Amino acid sequence: MANLNMVEAINLALREEMARDETIIILGEDVGQLGGVFRVTDGLQAEFGPERVVDTPLAEAGIMGAALGLALGGFKPVPEIQFMGFLPPALDQLICHVSRYRNRTRGRHTMPMVVRLPYGAGIHAPEHHSESTEAILAHIPGLKVVIPSTPYDAKGLLISALRDPDPVIFLEPKRIYRAVREEVPSGEYVIALGQAKVIRTGETVTAVAWGSMVREVIRAADLVASQGISVEVIDLRTISPMDDETIVASIRKTGRGVIVHEACRTCGLAAEIIARINEKAFLSLAAPLERVTGFDTIVPLLKLEDHYLPDAFRISRAIQKVVYY
Repeated sequence: MANLNMVEAINLALREEMARDETIIILGEDVGQLGGVFRVTDGLQAEFGPERVVDTPLAEAGIMGAALGLALGGFKPVPEIQFMGFLPPALDQLICHVSRYRNRTRGRHTMPMVVRLPYGAGIHAPEHHSESTEAILAHIPGLKVVIPSTPYDAKGLLISALRDPDPVIFLEPKRIYRAVREEVPSGEYVIALGQAKVIRTGETVTAVAWGSMVREVIRAADLVASQGISVEVIDLRTISPMDDETIVASIRKTGRGVIVHEACRTCGLAAEIIARINEKAFLSLAAPLERVTGFDTIVPLLKLEDHYLPDAFRISRAIQKVVYY
């Protein structure tokens, strides 16, 4: 066991899987000599060589196109898009080709690939560096979308993603890259994709979140505990495929729900989760469901960024609203 942050846990997962599987190739901007802008791939080029940890030009469409060709050629590419805001040039390859190959070839060819994407706000970065557009990716058939919230989960989920025969988008909440440390085993362990985790049991209300918002939900749960409100906290972990069963089971128990994400409100995943709850557990509800989200605007810079992000206070107010409805 080692006490690691998320950067170190992801680096460890990549190192161990690259040693196990010689077909894994990392490619992206500054991933080699620099070790990535967040140092997630630090030391990997020195260990495995420049042919397996490849510094690419600043060309996201080219990175994704090269990864597509590598996957078809029998390799398992791990392309890094340096920030989620730089993803749009790569979406053509990702949506029109990467996500479709299994269907297009009637199962004769799969597309083993893990696209690593640092995402989200909270580090006071410039424009195009703070996006949280995971709903776009979850909408694309053929893509699995994973978002860890802890170092332990980051390693186990990434190993599962690297061993999956289909394309996986691995979103890394950079706000908590170095904010949390916990014990992470060395060696192999996997966390199945598509399974949410109940990280705190409760009886009064269910709160669902993912990525960096999980910490804010836990803080909100602590704030309302003195009022006798017991919050069941669910970390979704994989947003596509989504674990409906865990959410619905919790809602049937508590009768109330709050969904939290930092992405824009309109067409965000909270709306989809609420729709699924209404379809499968409407008669269990004691109050209308609430969502706490970012605002329908571009993530503001510096001074206003913290006001944009949902925090424990906003979440606790939503919890109180559904409890005292």
